[in-house]
Amino acid sequence: MSDQPGSPASVPPSTPRPGIRDWWRSFLRWPRVARITTYVVVGLVLVLVVALVTGAVLVRRPFPQTSGSAELAGLGADVEVVRDDHGIPQLYGDSVADLMRAQGYVHAQERFFEMDVRRHATAGRLAEMFGEKALDSDEMVRTMGWRRVAEQELALIKPETRAALEAYADGVNAYLDQHSPSQIAVEYTVLNAGGLDYRPEHWTAVDSLAWLKAMAWDLRGNMTDEIDRVLALADHSAEQVQELYPAYPYGEHAPIVGQGAVVDGIFDQAATQGATRKPQRPAYTAGARRVLSRLQAGIERMPTLLGRGDGIGSNSWVVDGDHSATGEPLLANDPHLDASLPGVWMQMGLHCRTVSEDCPLDVAGFTFSGVPGVIIGHNADIAWGFTNLGPDVTDLYLERVQGDRWRYDGKLRPLRTRTETIKVHGGDDVELTIRSTRHGPLLSDVSDQLTDVGEEARVDGRPDEETYAVALEWTALHPSATADAVLELDTATGWDSFRAAAADFAVPAQNLVYADTEGHIGYQAPGRIPIRKSGNDGLLPVAGWRPENDWTGDYVPFDGLPNVLDPEEGFIVTANQAVIGQDYPYRLTDDWDQGYRSQRIRDLLDKEGELSVDEMLDLQLDDRNPMGPVLTPYLLDVDLPRGYYSDGQRLLLHWDFGQPADSAAAAYFNVVWSNLLRLTFQDELPEDQWPDGGDRWFAAVSHLLATPADPWWDDAATDRVETRDDILAEALTTARDELTRRQDVSADEWSWGRLHRLDLHQAALGESGIGPVEWLVNRGTWQVGGGSAAVDATSWDASEGYAVTSAPSMRMVVSVGDFDKSRWINLTGVSGHPFDGHYTDQTDLWADGDTLPWPFTPSAVHDAAEDTLTLTPAEAGE
Repeated sequence: MSDQPGSPASVPPSTPRPGIRDWWRSFLRWPRVARITTYVVVGLVLVLVVALVTGAVLVRRPFPQTSGSAELAGLGADVEVVRDDHGIPQLYGDSVADLMRAQGYVHAQERFFEMDVRRHATAGRLAEMFGEKALDSDEMVRTMGWRRVAEQELALIKPETRAALEAYADGVNAYLDQHSPSQIAVEYTVLNAGGLDYRPEHWTAVDSLAWLKAMAWDLRGNMTDEIDRVLALADHSAEQVQELYPAYPYGEHAPIVGQGAVVDGIFDQAATQGATRKPQRPAYTAGARRVLSRLQAGIERMPTLLGRGDGIGSNSWVVDGDHSATGEPLLANDPHLDASLPGVWMQMGLHCRTVSEDCPLDVAGFTFSGVPGVIIGHNADIAWGFTNLGPDVTDLYLERVQGDRWRYDGKLRPLRTRTETIKVHGGDDVELTIRSTRHGPLLSDVSDQLTDVGEEARVDGRPDEETYAVALEWTALHPSATADAVLELDTATGWDSFRAAAADFAVPAQNLVYADTEGHIGYQAPGRIPIRKSGNDGLLPVAGWRPENDWTGDYVPFDGLPNVLDPEEGFIVTANQAVIGQDYPYRLTDDWDQGYRSQRIRDLLDKEGELSVDEMLDLQLDDRNPMGPVLTPYLLDVDLPRGYYSDGQRLLLHWDFGQPADSAAAAYFNVVWSNLLRLTFQDELPEDQWPDGGDRWFAAVSHLLATPADPWWDDAATDRVETRDDILAEALTTARDELTRRQDVSADEWSWGRLHRLDLHQAALGESGIGPVEWLVNRGTWQVGGGSAAVDATSWDASEGYAVTSAPSMRMVVSVGDFDKSRWINLTGVSGHPFDGHYTDQTDLWADGDTLPWPFTPSAVHDAAEDTLTLTPAEAGE
């Protein structure tokens, strides 16, 4: 036997280790307090381990199956669901019905809870899920009757659209039938743990149609501006109020369409004649202002499904082959919507294996969960993008009501009424009586109790029993066939079929940009836009008792709406600016975006000449602050004490007006801007009208800077009369102090991104106030650049802080010459399931300005495949 070192014989025998029994005997001799403490600690650890394991199981349970096979009842043949490494699905089938059914199934896999919350919101049934706190929203939606209108629209749409909606619903319901609530979404587990006892109802075609009403509501145009103007007139002259709503600067910021006119009711892009319509401005009494103010408060309690406020808009542009490095058109789009989680969009492709008249789908792009088809994207022949046109499609009518009647044209007429019941989780049912005039539902019945209206808003100079109410006339409350437009766009093959699809896009009216594989580019303004009688200019609420304020019942004819094919300058830019010049004979709106983004894009397109896909993407990230070159010279003229207070001012000396996340100068400028708005306007405007700091306020302050003694500069809370320079000096010094508190005493250490942060909150549970639940569904924080009215429109509300309120909800650039060279990115990810790998897997890329490849051809899609799920027809009898 060897006794070399290291051999077994040379290792000394080990000391016997105590066993569990020995340890337990020793433990029993510990002091009683120590033993009890150990029991508690071990128990807590075991509970935590069990909770973590259970939580992990519950969180993972709803994750979708992405490989292998699954049965889907109703399919005529297999459908392949090919997902890339970001989970983006591309569907391949043999019929439109199969693709619609499979799309419903896949949407339900990834996003059903989001779909369910949306349909409850659009039906006025949120209180069934979330209790009394959702009642205000439900009452407003029920009063407008969104779902009632959607039910009427089901009878108006084309048979093929209805068939697609029903096939889609069948696919959703097949998924629901195969899964329990806890397998559908972890949110149902949370809600049911709170006593909801909920199982989702089957999906219907009307559920999909009703979502279009939510889109139209959030993109409705100038309704709140109408109220704000009236309330501002209470304490200010018409001239002062006009300063807060500057006219569109046609001479500085070009409209979308720079050529053409209406001739014999048809828009002719080669014509040059037109006419101008002059606005009128009525006045309002104290009683009217009171009821409008309270109505505004009710509107603000509505949920935002796409977003609201000055930052809601979009960029899109298209360049022809002469302006493209590829020699073929390029098209870019980035809609600016609410920064929500999950994001508004879900990327997807829908492909017929053999494209034919019977199966024409070969399309990819951005979809809405809950709606069949692709909303924005491209097919094998054309590409298209959307921005909000923002026409004035709503009017508020101040009505004179007496009991169950309302006054019109000198006579009292009966109000139309209906009663609905709202179920409230954890509370009593609510009976809601909805009253309407010929103009629409009385929204003021919801935001005010009727007794309050009677006591506080009596008609000035009229009988005591006569009170004010406010009715809403809105194009979205008139049934239309907008749903037809989605599948028509998906299958359009050229300019004529594209325009035919646009003709069906009634609400919300969108600017549509276009490119095709034949090298053409174009623009079309669609939508129902009302023609008003002579007494109504659409800028302020009007007297409902006067027939001259009514709508005529006609809309601007589609053939008369601005459009252009292959414009002379070789590109088209839409960014919510004015659509066309002042000679256009029909009134679209006077409340356009001021055009800072659109003009910046135009200027850069002119400068670049020929653009590549990467240069188009870079343009989407342009973060130049348009107020920077206007305000900075005034700020540099202010004489500040050297040292501490001038340190911030020094940053502006060589600032290029860009707003990257790491910019100290951008941080200082934006804090100065926030303080300037506060010091100038908050003393004279009610809190709900405090400036948000967006493009309208850029224009308003730009004009005020030229008049140093304008009354708006004076602080009404002091005894002295302040001028522009007093306010600028205080804004500069206050901003210095604020950034010292928030970030650092050294100005060079400041950064815009540390203020301008993106936090993603889930709308349903993300504001619950329950820490663990919010931790489960919310994500953040990302430090981002950009800002309000910049091309990279990461907007913020100066009245609330610097956090991002709305942002590019996606970015895409389509290369028509080679679709596989296109790029796209989503704000969040495909998945709606917290802790799924695709919940926010695109957000880091988005925040860094990166994009993903967008494969389109079958070979490119399959080369990028990470997982493939085959949906198979269910066996007969199952």
